[in-house]
Amino acid sequence: MAKFVLAGKADCPYFAKAELLADQLHKNLPSFTVHKIVQHPDDWEQWLQTICDTNGWKHNRSPIVWREMIDRGGKGLLLGGFNEFMEHAQIYYGITSDIMADLMMTISAENLQTKIDLMEEETYYKGLIKPLHIWITSALSPVCYNLIPLLCNGEIFGESTFISLHLLNIKGAVEELSALKMESEDLSLPLLHEVTVHTDLSDAFMNAGVIVVLDEVKQEELSNTCKEYGLLIDSNAHSNVRVVVAGNSYVNLKCYMIMQSAPSIATCNFVAVATHLENIARSQLAKKLNVTTSEVKYVLMWGNIGGSIYIDLHRAKVYNYDGAICGPPHFSQPVPEMVYDTKWLETEFLTTVNKHQWTVRKKLQHSLGISEAHGICTVLQRWYHGSPPDEIMSLGVLSEGQYGIPQDIVFSMPVTFHNGNWKVVSDIKHSDDVNEKLQLIAKEITGEKVFALKNTTVAS
Repeated sequence: MAKFVLAGKADCPYFAKAELLADQLHKNLPSFTVHKIVQHPDDWEQWLQTICDTNGWKHNRSPIVWREMIDRGGKGLLLGGFNEFMEHAQIYYGITSDIMADLMMTISAENLQTKIDLMEEETYYKGLIKPLHIWITSALSPVCYNLIPLLCNGEIFGESTFISLHLLNIKGAVEELSALKMESEDLSLPLLHEVTVHTDLSDAFMNAGVIVVLDEVKQEELSNTCKEYGLLIDSNAHSNVRVVVAGNSYVNLKCYMIMQSAPSIATCNFVAVATHLENIARSQLAKKLNVTTSEVKYVLMWGNIGGSIYIDLHRAKVYNYDGAICGPPHFSQPVPEMVYDTKWLETEFLTTVNKHQWTVRKKLQHSLGISEAHGICTVLQRWYHGSPPDEIMSLGVLSEGQYGIPQDIVFSMPVTFHNGNWKVVSDIKHSDDVNEKLQLIAKEITGEKVFALKNTTVAS
């Protein structure tokens, strides 16, 4: 059995005539099937060009008719336009069309109005969907590739929240962005409402509910890039937008500079991700203790994400450790007491974590996406759904003087999430030695901030 496909412009009289002929064939020959495709006149030329390019056909008018062989695979067999279709019907089925010109014009007018009504109806129903607009900057980074399916699977924003994904890459690369758009659409994620690509800042962050900043820029360029982002966020994004800043360098500074240029957005809506650093440290400890990474918890990162970090193990716990004392799955033991090799903690452990943070990340750019994407999603998951009971995590937030850290800098500290808000954990005690380390890190961050502010003033 053969299936015919009939496509044409909604206002084309010959498409109307071909439709009537196809209906007559189906009425007289029940095994004859036809699929009709109606295109608006404004869309016809582009659609026809695309279908011909895809199949290797040459055809330049309305309608176009082709034949598809059921269950035989391969591309369709081009029949031609109306004349070729009518000849085929006469030769193979003995049926022809004698429709008058006036009726052709009437039907084509009805076709056009029907197409317009359907398009308006589709626009109306699409308008009923209120998607969450998520913008990702530096969208061609490896992190973004891994981030897209995680953001759109319903686990973070809910199974009834549709996502409009906006991929921004101000360095251009339109073809690569378009390819990423196609790959994202090919995932067929039920909650992915639309994907758009952007190579300039003319409409950046429009209606944004969530923004993920992945840019890696030089320090001398950072100030103006972040200032521009902040101003656009302030004017285009929703007032309750949540901005997540990630990356490998100047993460605290980027978060601070964007925040300062978006004065109408609450400062608590800007955070810097330190989760991937926590996971690197947990991974090294797990290897040392011969457990899985998930069985090491409460490793905290204080300070400058991508810069100087103090790794706090005083609250770190290990579960299911095969030592002298064993217990049920919920039984934990302090990591510092289980890692008897103090010298390893103070040397190789720190070196390995820093190596991951600097050397490996610079040399193996193509392999970075998975862990950082997971870290970003962990932050968003807890921001929207709250922290698990008794769990804390490291997050770069604006200091209000906690732990003696200077105000008005972004500093990684332990937080918990509850009811859509984060709160700095305030009951951790530090030794004088640790306090001194935190002050040195704060001084480093303050120096970066002063440099950036000075550089912004010169540039503007």
